[in-house]
Amino acid sequence: MSSWSGFSTGIEPKSVYHSSIPSLRCTVTAAALWIEQHWRRSTWLTALLAPLSLLFGAAAGARRALYRAGVLRPVRLPVPLIVVGNLTVGGTGKTPFVIWLAQRLRSQGWRPGIVSRGHGAAEAGPAPVAATSDPARFGDEPVLLARRTGCPVWIGRDRVSAAQALLAHHPECNVIISDDGLQHYRLGRQVEIAVVDGDKGFGNGWLLPAGPLRERPARLNEVDLVVVNGEARHPFAPGREHRMRLEGEQFYHLLNPRRVVPAGHFLGKRLHAVAGIGNPQRFFDRLRALGLCGISHAFPDHHRFRADELRFADAEAILMTEKDAIKCEAFADDRHWVLAVTAVVDPDPLPAILAKIGYRHGPQAA
Repeated sequence: MSSWSGFSTGIEPKSVYHSSIPSLRCTVTAAALWIEQHWRRSTWLTALLAPLSLLFGAAAGARRALYRAGVLRPVRLPVPLIVVGNLTVGGTGKTPFVIWLAQRLRSQGWRPGIVSRGHGAAEAGPAPVAATSDPARFGDEPVLLARRTGCPVWIGRDRVSAAQALLAHHPECNVIISDDGLQHYRLGRQVEIAVVDGDKGFGNGWLLPAGPLRERPARLNEVDLVVVNGEARHPFAPGREHRMRLEGEQFYHLLNPRRVVPAGHFLGKRLHAVAGIGNPQRFFDRLRALGLCGISHAFPDHHRFRADELRFADAEAILMTEKDAIKCEAFADDRHWVLAVTAVVDPDPLPAILAKIGYRHGPQAA
């Protein structure tokens, strides 16, 4: 645990585990963070797992070759489908982009539906997700998507079945967005969008399990759009990149979302920041940019928080992301605040997306 000595120090991620957490849970959480650190560079673990990565790459390549050769055929839906995925394990910013895309499509008169696997969900699906659904049952990201977009959202480990079920229950939908699923080739698609974390990139460049890659970086040459989240150390797809940044300077109260305050409300207070997302450092950096300082706590992506993990006796306020907040509502108190962010994408990729999905399914066809 590290404390800020002043507002210029900023937030530094610190993995914090309390004695009240069962030892097995603590061990699993620590192991997940440890593996993520190893994936960021080549280590002895990389060499140990390299043979398995070669086998993984061969199997994945063979499966994709079967689809390209027509031996295996994707299932085509009666409406266009847009896949928003990534090449790596872990969060890259797909969910904020899916929210942005759904809102932009709706502003143009389209009626999108969203399908997701529902990472960590107890429900296998296909099943509908509402804004009030339990994130433990349906997944944190699908619940957030339902709240932020107002679109029909369905989850399912089989995304084809989830998409078909969504259309059966919502025939008004004329375009489907798949949150993740770039490697789910059975799901036929008109547009492929890859989201890349500008900071983490492709880690050590190795395929699973020696590295974080699901597919080789050359796959970016085949997708329709490449969206880079945040500042990149080097170009991933020169001349084809769309830059995404998350903007937001206001916080809403977790127990009373209508209560909104600016960042300045927390100046001089004893703060704790919690993040269980793909890149916790980005959240902590955002707080620092807003002039806030305190103690930070990094957890793995999709972490299921418990009340005893957030018992910070000295905290005057506990700051968190929207995705994490959804999982903390049941035990939140008056100190919990959520940073509301909105994605901004430049240059605007919507014209290219509309050109790919065509207009016969669009608003004028209604």
